[in-house]
Amino acid sequence: MSVRPHPARDRSPLAARFSAVRDLSLALAAPLSDADATVQSMDDASPTKWHLAHTTWFFETFVLRDYVPGYALHDERFPFLFNSYYEAEGRRHARNRRGMITRPTLDEVRGYRAAVDTAVLDALSALPDSVRALVELGCHHEEQHQELLITDILHLFGENPLEPAIWSPARKVPVEMPGPIGWIERGEEVVEVGHTGESFSFDCEGPRHRALIAPHAIADRTITNGEWAAFIADGGYDDPRHWLSDGWAWVKAEGVTAPLYWERRDDGWTRFGLDGRRAIDPAAPVTHISFYEADAFASWFGARLPSEFEWEAAAAAHDPNGGNQLDAAGPVEPRPAASAPAFFGDVWEWTGSAYRPYPGFAAAEGAVGEYNGKFMSGQFVLRGGSCATPRSHARASYRNFFYPHQRWQFTGLRLAKDL
Repeated sequence: MSVRPHPARDRSPLAARFSAVRDLSLALAAPLSDADATVQSMDDASPTKWHLAHTTWFFETFVLRDYVPGYALHDERFPFLFNSYYEAEGRRHARNRRGMITRPTLDEVRGYRAAVDTAVLDALSALPDSVRALVELGCHHEEQHQELLITDILHLFGENPLEPAIWSPARKVPVEMPGPIGWIERGEEVVEVGHTGESFSFDCEGPRHRALIAPHAIADRTITNGEWAAFIADGGYDDPRHWLSDGWAWVKAEGVTAPLYWERRDDGWTRFGLDGRRAIDPAAPVTHISFYEADAFASWFGARLPSEFEWEAAAAAHDPNGGNQLDAAGPVEPRPAASAPAFFGDVWEWTGSAYRPYPGFAAAEGAVGEYNGKFMSGQFVLRGGSCATPRSHARASYRNFFYPHQRWQFTGLRLAKDL
């Protein structure tokens, strides 16, 4: 299947969404120097410049190259540099060497984006629905990379001895410490889980199916920094009784004594964020913790992590756009919830569920079929979105996933218990 570019610029909602997503990525990168956007701080993180180019490569490859006759690649070398993990697309630059791509420059990558944006918008009105669906997928894909872009910058700046701030701090609004956790009880029942298919979703969110949940209670809020500080003070990182075997080995091998970016100063615990190093807010949700840490805290508290289906059943009635999420370039940090229960925003919430396919799952044909399915091994599901998740990107069925030791994302936890 192929189409011809249309001379009339598309003015559909999809065109507006495409432009808005592409503009936000540039706005997030605007405060950075070329050096800031080039350096890679660890294997799990990618340079900002690479994120900007890779998301562009996605549109150029799966839309323009494949479905616009006569389209010529912006640069024949870029597919090798900016393919991420698509085996069907051939050889690619090693992931742990992305920080060595000093050329093209940041300005040249911006030029690449501008050229591809123009080509996509010029062709959009003539694309059939199946290809417009790829453009929509590309927009959601880029929103995922916007979150990664933010957290990768945070990790990079956290490795800089100067601990520079990219944004001025948000205005602090006095918030009282939350009261004791409230528990939302639910009896045994069969629930419908997974995406309904009425709007966009990633392939791993379906098929929708039934799941049995046992009697349980789920917390009406996430765990706070203040509660985590109590866990530390009680020797939580030093007591093997609370830890999974792999988690205890990880704590000892890595010398972990607190969440990532926490540091004890003379006047108490501080955290590093994109607004610099500041005292922790005891009322704000704890973040940058691994699955191992979340599971250990739950054990210490006398509770457990919820299953992803328990979480989804509880969250389904709540507004996925009602929390603290990414609205524009600016201060990004978890904030104390104004009221409970809140299931979306602030921090991704670890669940006790392994990231595995749903019954009847089938990967899509072609290279885009590599998007999620091949990662369904050794990882755990997180739910809810974070302060770095673009607004409207989250939903009750959304399944994020990371390895149990990873914690550079805005990851936190909500407790559950059996009844």
